[in-house]
Amino acid sequence: MPLSFEGVLADRTTWRLDNCSIGRSMETIGTRSSMLILREAFYGTTRFDDFVRRTKIGDAIVAARLKDLTDIGVFTKQPYREPGRRTRYEYLLTEKGQDLFPAVFALMQWGNKHLQGEDGGPLRLVERGTGEPVVIGARTASGRDVVPEDLAIVAHGDWADPQRG
Repeated sequence: MPLSFEGVLADRTTWRLDNCSIGRSMETIGTRSSMLILREAFYGTTRFDDFVRRTKIGDAIVAARLKDLTDIGVFTKQPYREPGRRTRYEYLLTEKGQDLFPAVFALMQWGNKHLQGEDGGPLRLVERGTGEPVVIGARTASGRDVVPEDLAIVAHGDWADPQRG
């Protein structure tokens, strides 16, 4: 089932990946609290108090995660004001945040299959209107489904230079 490495990457003993995109992504958004906040954002939550209530995470941690996620551009803050109250902010997913959709829902899909028993989890992702289950998976740019055995990892950019050292 492993992916294959091709080109300058074929001999894994000759290179190491210090700037791994998976590692950087996990450093950026890989905490449980960040993932629960992202889940809630995809479910439509935008206000701080609602993030706290729905994630059951303390105010300080939610505030820190929202600040971090806003600082890196996953959320944008927009002011709102209810009559007779002070100005507050709601948190809206940016394009960068919306691009996390497959990652968040792939985790839900995996958890439903492997952690929730035979019946799956309490929630399922389906196409609105048809009710057909949605499956998050690997697909080519042209839309063809692929499995790990079909895939190869190749060098990109400066990494594709065989003289890189």
